[in-house]
Amino acid sequence: MWFEFNDEELAFREELREFLDDELPDGWIGPNDESSDEGWALYKRMRKALADRGWLTMTWPKEYGGQEASPMISLIFAEEMSYRRAPGNDRFGTRMLGPTLMHFGTEEQKRKYLPDIAQGGLQWCQGYSEPNTGSDLASLQTFAELRGDEFVINGSKIWTSLAHRADMMFMLVRTDREAERHSGITFLLVDMKSPGIQVNPIINIAGAHSFNQVMFDDVHVPIENMVGELNDGWNVAMNLLNFERGNIDYVSWAQRSWEEIRDYAATTRRFDGSLMIDDMKVRRRLAELEAEIEMARYITYEVAWLQTQGYPPSTEASMCKIAATEANCAVLDFGVELLGMPGLIDDPDEHEDLAGRIFKMRMYQTSGPILAGTNEIQKNIIAYRGLELPRR
Repeated sequence: MWFEFNDEELAFREELREFLDDELPDGWIGPNDESSDEGWALYKRMRKALADRGWLTMTWPKEYGGQEASPMISLIFAEEMSYRRAPGNDRFGTRMLGPTLMHFGTEEQKRKYLPDIAQGGLQWCQGYSEPNTGSDLASLQTFAELRGDEFVINGSKIWTSLAHRADMMFMLVRTDREAERHSGITFLLVDMKSPGIQVNPIINIAGAHSFNQVMFDDVHVPIENMVGELNDGWNVAMNLLNFERGNIDYVSWAQRSWEEIRDYAATTRRFDGSLMIDDMKVRRRLAELEAEIEMARYITYEVAWLQTQGYPPSTEASMCKIAATEANCAVLDFGVELLGMPGLIDDPDEHEDLAGRIFKMRMYQTSGPILAGTNEIQKNIIAYRGLELPRR
């Protein structure tokens, strides 16, 4: 299938590029380190600037502050933002929770939270994963007891991105211990300033503070913060994950890194005076990676196109997630290999802007094939739902 963008989509891409040229700091190469105060300030400034233009919620219905833009416009937005490694694209509030509230939320919840998300106000985080549960989300044990008109939560969540920055969390809790695994789970909205919440930092292998473990000790949450029905949180959560698995970000990150690695190989000489890119093995690997990136890009385009036709993607979304995250890791792996030991040293004077950055990004992107449903789980989905292979 061949994809072409229409005039409206091309005009928006150009407008967004001009905006990023104006708003990003001079000489920006990214990615942004949101674990630093300076990085977080830049993230919030960019998020507000995007919100002021209505770009955070373009695909939302107009009644909720959106523009009812097509999925292809949304794809272009994510593609350009990721290629420039630009901060400010609030995936938790605008991509995940907002559409979920439109579908499952009460009118009061929609009035209370959707305008603030659209305006780039509250920062949200996602409370799904727990210690010792791995990819088996249905085995969660954080328990919320319903006492009158409020829930009382005890337990913990882990790998909670931006929990230390967040104002609110949307989370899954078990509310019926006797029910079947996928039943007895409820979806709640929790104020992170509630008494009994403790956020413990987890420094990732790239040296950044993005992850956290969040402890809940008799945390009280009003019943009006329940989204959907009691014990029907699994249904809400699975719908939310469909909004989470947009993977053009990984394709664009891979494209940008591939271009930087190609340019490095084209300008760097080896001890014998030859350019790295003159090595046929290097050229062949660059070509293989370029083809892998393009393959992942077109799968992602197809998912967006299916949405424009009114077809919810199924196994295509899983294929997209696998292709995009694996392409991104493959590009960074090659970059680390090509730069060798100097690439591990953060010395801009010696190795310009690639110094240590490719290696750091590779460490950070280790999470790509794991989060939002591991790639192994995605392969199972393709096997069982797409190929209708038997379960053993």
